[in-house]
Order: sequence, then C-alpha cells, then structure tokens
Amino acid sequence: MDLHRLKQQIEFVREVDKLKTINRQTLLIDASRRENDAEHSWHLALMALVLGEYAGGDAINLLHVIRMVLVHDLVEIDAGDTYCYDEAGYADKTQRETRAADRIFNLLPPDQATEIRALWDEFEASQTPEAKFANALDRLQPLMHNVFTNGRMWKKHGIIKSQVIGRNRKIADGAPDLWTFARNLIEKATDDGHLAP
Repeated sequence: MDLHRLKQQIEFVREVDKLKTINRQTLLIDASRRENDAEHSWHLALMALVLGEYAGGDAINLLHVIRMVLVHDLVEIDAGDTYCYDEAGYADKTQRETRAADRIFNLLPPDQATEIRALWDEFEASQTPEAKFANALDRLQPLMHNVFTNGRMWKKHGIIKSQVIGRNRKIADGAPDLWTFARNLIEKATDDGHLAP
C-alpha cells in the first residue's frame, strides 16, 4: 500500500465533504429549506441514471455523465455558488472556479487529479454528448424545483420568463425532449402566476 497516495486521497475526500455546506438558491421540492451542492450533485447523478434515454439521440456513456455531475460543483467549495441569474456574479465566475479547480483537484495523487480535472473541464466546455446531457440536467433540475415550489425563488429574485428561457434553452443541446418538457413547465408556471411574463 502506498501510504502517501492514500493520505492524499483521504485528504481530498475530507475536503470535498465541505460541498455539503454550500447552499444553493434552489429550494428543496418540499420548500422546507435550500438545497446544498452535495444534494444537487447526487440528484443530478440519479436523474442521469433515470433520464438517460432522453440524451438527444446520441449513444452516451451514462457512467461518464454520472461521474461528471458528481464532480462538476466541487469547485464551489472555494468559489461559492453563483446564482444562475446573477450577471454580476458571472463576471469573475470562471476565474474563481478555475483557481478552485487548481487547488481542490490537486489534493489528489497526480493521475487522479488529472482524471477528475478532465471531467470538470469537459463539463464546463459542454462539447461532448455526455457534457451536453450533464449540462441539460444541471439546468432542468433547478427549473423543476422552481416550478414545483410555485416559483418562490423566482419571485424572490424578480426573475421573469425570458430569463428562464434564456438560461435553460441549453437543455435542448443535450436533451431536446427534455427541453420540450421544460418549455411546458415554464408555460404552465407563467399561466399559473408563478413566473412573471
């Protein structure tokens, strides 16, 4: 056993436990509290497993998608969660998250650091079929939470329909059928008065 390698791996596992403390702007579906990043990542992994058949007609590697969504928000341990409609927060988001990726992934032994950093980079680039599907799920999940909580966080932040459509149209790149579903949710939320037109 390589004790140095194990020590690095355990240090990484210990560090990423902090993801449980990063609260998002998304309410749980029962609206009892805000979701944390670890719960979000787990939910995306389960959604990938259940909804994989909607991955845009491409034959995708679902295990690869699951691995990607499990690591995609680890950088928020250092960078914090940036609310998806916060234009000012997005100004330096890439720089903050890249610095975080450099630190957090390099806690691992070099081979694993390279492998996990590549998953994060692939998710961010959103070019492969797997990354496009992962990104589609990353948008669909909070959209559903907003709809199923009667738009509470949309209302709190003054979000309007065009912002929701603009943010979420990327779902179509990785899962066109799920974008049709999402558009129906958006229309219903607007019709029901939970999302401002």
